[in-house]
Amino acid sequence: MTIKQKLIIINKEQGLTQEKLAALLDVSFATANSWLNGRSLPRPSKQQLIDELYKKVTGQAQIPVSELAAQKELLAKKTRQFPKILEYIMSRPDLFDQFVLSLTYHSNSLEGSSLTENDTAAIIFDNVAIPHKSVIEHLEAKNHQTALEYLFSTVKPAEHLSEEYILKLHSLIMNSIRADAGFYRNHGVRIVGTNVPTANYVKIPTLMAELVADINHKEKDVIGHCARVHSRFEQIHPFADGNGRVGRLLMHSMLLRRNYPPALIKQDQKRAYNQYLNKAQMSGENSLLEIFLCEAVAFSFDLLRDPKSAWVLAKNGTRNRKTG
Repeated sequence: MTIKQKLIIINKEQGLTQEKLAALLDVSFATANSWLNGRSLPRPSKQQLIDELYKKVTGQAQIPVSELAAQKELLAKKTRQFPKILEYIMSRPDLFDQFVLSLTYHSNSLEGSSLTENDTAAIIFDNVAIPHKSVIEHLEAKNHQTALEYLFSTVKPAEHLSEEYILKLHSLIMNSIRADAGFYRNHGVRIVGTNVPTANYVKIPTLMAELVADINHKEKDVIGHCARVHSRFEQIHPFADGNGRVGRLLMHSMLLRRNYPPALIKQDQKRAYNQYLNKAQMSGENSLLEIFLCEAVAFSFDLLRDPKSAWVLAKNGTRNRKTG
C-alpha cells in the first residue's frame, strides 16, 4: 500500500481535515497536501510515523505493554496531585459547567446530534431555543445535562453502583424522548455499522447483574477495568436507544469513584473510538481502547490544570460565566 493510500485512510478513519492531518504529522499544510496527492514522498522518519498511525487507525497496531503501563501510571500520578477531584470540580461552578458542557456536547455529537458547542451552551445554560434544530436535539442536550448533574451529585466512592442506578441514568437521558426510558429493551437490536452481536433481550437482566458485580469489584488497573466494562456494556446493548450515552456516563461514574476525572471522548475521535471499541468486543483485545481512554482522561486533566479552563461564553456572544 502506498503512502498516499495510507494517508487517505488515516484521514477518513480519523475524520481529519488536511490542516489537522498536517498538524498531526508536524509538517506544513503544503507538505501534507503534496504527500496526499502523490507529488512527493516523506522522509523515512515520517514514513514510519505514517505507518504507525495507519496501523493504529485500522486496528492493526500492537500497543507495547510498557507504553500502556507508562500511560496508566502517568494518570495515576496525576490523581495523587488532585486527591479529591470530585470535590474540587463541585467546588468550582465554572469548572463544573465546563465539564457539563464538554461532556454533553461531545457525547451527543458522537450519537449524531447536529448542535454546535455554542448551541449546546445556549440550550443548557440559558434555555435558549436554537432555530432550525429539532425538539429532540434540544431534549437530548437538557437531558444529558440533568443526567450529569445527577451523576456528579450522587457519586460516592465507598458505595456500590446498582442496576437501579444505571436504569435511572437511562431514564434521565431518554426523558420525554422514549416511552421506555428507564427500562431494558424487550426486542432484538443490532449495532449499526458493525458485526458485533448484541445480547438476546431475554438474557439482559442476568448479564447486567453480572456486569454490575464486575463494576463493583475494585481493581488496581482503573483504566483497564473501565475499558472492559464499557466494552461489555455496549455489546450487551441493554436499551433500545441511548446505550452510548449511558455507557459513557457509567464510565464517568466509575472513574470519579476512583478519583479520576471523566473520560472526555471528543466528537472528532468518533471513528477511532468506534473502531477500538469494536476490536475489543470482537477479539477481546483491549489495549487500543485502553490507550484511547488514557488520552480521553488526560483531556479532562487538562481542564483541571488550566486556571482558565472555564468556558467564557461571552467571547462567543452567548453568556458570561466568570472563572474562579
